[in-house]
Amino acid sequence: QVQLVESGGGLVQPGGSLRLSCAASGFTFSSNVMSWHRQAPGKGLEWVSDITNGGGRTNYADSVKGRFTISRDNAKNTLYLQMNSLKPEDTAVYYCARGFGATGLRGQGTQVTVSS
Repeated sequence: QVQLVESGGGLVQPGGSLRLSCAASGFTFSSNVMSWHRQAPGKGLEWVSDITNGGGRTNYADSVKGRFTISRDNAKNTLYLQMNSLKPEDTAVYYCARGFGATGLRGQGTQVTVSS
């Protein structure tokens, strides 16, 4: 079954950290660019970061640059997003996706809430 399953979301205080994971199955994970996207309440889907298939190149939205780190473990078919110095405006449902965009294969999402 071709799928992506996110985990690791939760409630965290401002300034805190979370690490999201995305487990991939049913396709050749190591051959695909992967990306993270998020959707805040009442807003559209926002691209957050992407990583090339080998992990050698990464890109970040300006809003998260310097605070978030995308990585992958191709041996474990897993994508990660390390989120540090979290802000209330990072509150959103976070999705991993195959490819640069979120219109193709995408997970069900994991909720991240940043609040004191």
